Formats: sequence, structure tokens, C-alpha cells
Amino acid sequence: MGLGKQAKILNRSQVEAVLNHISGRRYGLRNQVIFLLSIRAGLRAKEIAALKWSMVVGADGEVGEYIHLTNDASKGQSGRIIPINKQLRASLVELLEQGRGSPTAYVIRTERSDRTSAQAIVNLFQRWYRDLGLIGCSSHSGRRTFITNAARKISTVGGSLRDVQHLAGHFSLQTTQRYIEGDSEARKRVVQLN
Repeated sequence: MGLGKQAKILNRSQVEAVLNHISGRRYGLRNQVIFLLSIRAGLRAKEIAALKWSMVVGADGEVGEYIHLTNDASKGQSGRIIPINKQLRASLVELLEQGRGSPTAYVIRTERSDRTSAQAIVNLFQRWYRDLGLIGCSSHSGRRTFITNAARKISTVGGSLRDVQHLAGHFSLQTTQRYIEGDSEARKRVVQLN
């Protein structure tokens, strides 16, 4: 993917703007879960559409601490285990409490169907970003934001880019690196340390 063709990443205020925008609308909680699955778990549109409650709920029937994304719900063989962010977990718990959580049921449903499509997820993101004037953002913006933020913070918790690669479900570290947005201010600061 060439420079300039990648989806833009979102800053903190843009993330909050999207959450505020979608929370007050019809299906606000469902849409919040869709957005958080992208921005806080790094899921692709296809993975969001294919996510089942059995992948997030433990044997006790409660939302667990991990998403157990299966290969058939992912791209190729990139199934993986992703820790659930506390903000995402709270939204999943609330959605589960609305009675939509049989183990075989899909997490994201529509009014007319027990599931949704990846294209419908892509279209939702496109509409939200257009409504907010976020040019260059797409359904992949949340994923790129998640990967970039994880890469920037992973060393503070004793991890490495290899851990980010596993969270992203990439076979190659080179693929993960293409997702990471650089930071010119950080480059300036690190040069001053030398």
C-alpha cells in the first residue's frame, strides 16, 4: 500500500468525537461496540461481522477477558487471542445484557437479520467519518490506530513489535510495520537523546 493510500489514524479527540456521534443515534450501543472492536481490539470489518458471542463469553456465560477470534472469522489463518480493553468489555457486557448473547449468535446483528456483513460494517464507518468530516478515514482507520498505539506503548509494558504483530494477526512483521504511523515529534526527541 503506497504512502497516502493508507487509512488515516485517529487521535484521542477524534475517537471521542466518533463515540459521541454514534452513541446518541439509533443502535448507539451496537455501533459503539462496532467502533470499539476496531479501535480497541484492532479487528477488521470482516472480523467484526463474523464475531460470535462464543468468542467473547466464557463458560460462565459472562464476557471474558479475551476475544478468541477463530480462523474462520478472520482473514486467512489469522485467528488469534486478543485481550479485551476495559471500555470495550463494558460495552460488550451491556450489549450481552440486552439479551442478544446465545453462544451461536453473532455479536453484531441488524434489525432484520441475526448477523451483518463486512460491507455493512465498512459502510457504517464511511458514514460516521463523512458525517464528522474526517477525510481519509475508513473502516481500517481503527485498526491502524490500534496497531500504531500498541507499537508506541508496547515497550513500556515489556513487550516488543512481535507482540503487536500477534495482536494484529499478521504473519509478517513487515506487514505490521506498514500499519504503524510514524511520529515526527518523537523522531526529534530521540535524536536529541543521542
